[in-house]
Amino acid sequence: MPEIIPNWHPIFVHFTVALLSLSVLLYVLTMFMRGSLGRQWSTVAQWLLWFGAGITLLTGLAGLDAFNSVAHDTPSHAAMTEHRNWAISVIVVFSILAVWAAYAAIKERVLGIVFVAAMLGGGLLLASTAWHGGELVYRFGLGVMSLPQTEGEGHDHAHGGHEHENARNDRGAESPTHDAAPMDFSGMDEGLEVGPERAAGHAHVDDDLHDH
Repeated sequence: MPEIIPNWHPIFVHFTVALLSLSVLLYVLTMFMRGSLGRQWSTVAQWLLWFGAGITLLTGLAGLDAFNSVAHDTPSHAAMTEHRNWAISVIVVFSILAVWAAYAAIKERVLGIVFVAAMLGGGLLLASTAWHGGELVYRFGLGVMSLPQTEGEGHDHAHGGHEHENARNDRGAESPTHDAAPMDFSGMDEGLEVGPERAAGHAHVDDDLHDH
């Protein structure tokens, strides 16, 4: 079996975010819907909540394992603790909401606006938890085995015309700006005789400049 890097938490957390977020969205939409479609979406929202709450328990366990195993320093430990606290609130809130929805289904009761408001609150907790989790990876680099070296010019993604455009922009940024009026060079070639050799050389220079 291939090694899971760095642990199982990044896998489970995506199911948590997707299932619970979609459940919140559907519960809100069903408040404005009537008929069979509204009932169908309400049923889907219930099952998404139940599956999401169940897998969130696994996400929390995997997160606890990551909390105790991922290498970190003092600043990232504080950020990791904050993320853990937000995650605990998400687990508690959505577990209560899942039981609430199950009780309503057993008693054949309609979930009202209070329940939907609670789902929205849980969705905000979920969004904050996900944001703090992203901070751990993309700001503090936790669980990342290798970081790209950004010293020097870095990796160049320029291709085709984009490369030439970037080069022109770089040259434009390095060149000083001249605000003076353009100089008039008309008449400078008057009286000058251009021989065949010089004309050929001039054409050769133009061709070289054009090629570059």
